[in-house]
Amino acid sequence: MKYAQLLLLLILASCSKPEKPYQWQLPDGFPQPMVPADNRMSAAKVELGRHLFYDTALSANQQQSCASCHQQQYAFAEPRPTSVGSTGQLHRRNASALVNIAYNNTLTWAHDGLTHIESQLMLPLFGDNPIELGAAGHEQQILARLTKAPYPELFAAAFGSPTPDFNRAIAALSSFSRSLLSFNSRFDRYAYQQDDSALSSEELLGLNLFFSEKLECHHCHGGFNFTQATSHQRQPLDRRPFHNTGLYYVSRADLADKGYPQHDTGLSEVSLNPSDDGRFRAPTLRNAAYTAPYMHDGSLATLEQVIDFYAAGGLVTELDGEISDGRQHPLKSSFVRGFELTALEKQALLAFLHSLSDEQFITNPAYGNPWPIKN
Repeated sequence: MKYAQLLLLLILASCSKPEKPYQWQLPDGFPQPMVPADNRMSAAKVELGRHLFYDTALSANQQQSCASCHQQQYAFAEPRPTSVGSTGQLHRRNASALVNIAYNNTLTWAHDGLTHIESQLMLPLFGDNPIELGAAGHEQQILARLTKAPYPELFAAAFGSPTPDFNRAIAALSSFSRSLLSFNSRFDRYAYQQDDSALSSEELLGLNLFFSEKLECHHCHGGFNFTQATSHQRQPLDRRPFHNTGLYYVSRADLADKGYPQHDTGLSEVSLNPSDDGRFRAPTLRNAAYTAPYMHDGSLATLEQVIDFYAAGGLVTELDGEISDGRQHPLKSSFVRGFELTALEKQALLAFLHSLSDEQFITNPAYGNPWPIKN
């Protein structure tokens, strides 16, 4: 490199301003999420991640993006029981909502080893069972697509270099995912902004029922994020947020007795511990009204059905030609005991759950598709 060119680079470097600390969009007094030291948040990373999140170029056949299964109008879930991958493969699980996942201490329905978004993203990108984006074996083709505008400028702003690679793409996608914060529901206005008029008397009755020992909802869906799967600067400890809620109890070829259906036994598939049979992560209830259907397999269509399920202490249904009585599962959580509600109480509980909806979250343009709509 010539001396004049080197001198110019040194001058430009000395004049450049350090990037401002990332501004979390949090209510006053809320703790900041914990972020990996090797992937600090920045506005430039978030913007690059937003473009990648909505870009079908990340899938091998260019048929799907992350947003195909995580749609903003449904709180970044999707309105179908289980997802379908870019190749048309039907998946076995429901797409989780992406609401305040910056605070999540575990990711996905049933994996206690995935504690960072960066590691979780390897599954939809490169996993082959099931295939989601199907990037494995097509890395160079995908990276070549990311050399086209506006990516060189976005990568340079985020990482100081216009050259794309998957480590940087994953870091940016993780940053965008962490930026998806939702704290503007009517419940938030009541609980954290001292607006006593934000909740109706019916919703307040539902709130009291939700946090009562009669229903016990708050044991698994507690805290400001309405889920046990939460860690932050003031609460670094990890609480195990996986529970058997009594959804199924069927005969299985691999058991002398019964258990969850063999095609999906939950956390036990990862832990190899039989006592984890049927354990799945308790999701956040924030924006739950937008994220139907419910449960890990999308088997409950409405919030009303979810309430009925817990009121009954589990599900009785026909599955594979036999009766499944999840209420009888010996590993069912002790908090799922069943309860009785009057019609008035049930409507109040339902009203409270709707008060957790954040309309701004599902319409916020900062979280929306940055790409021009194609006709």
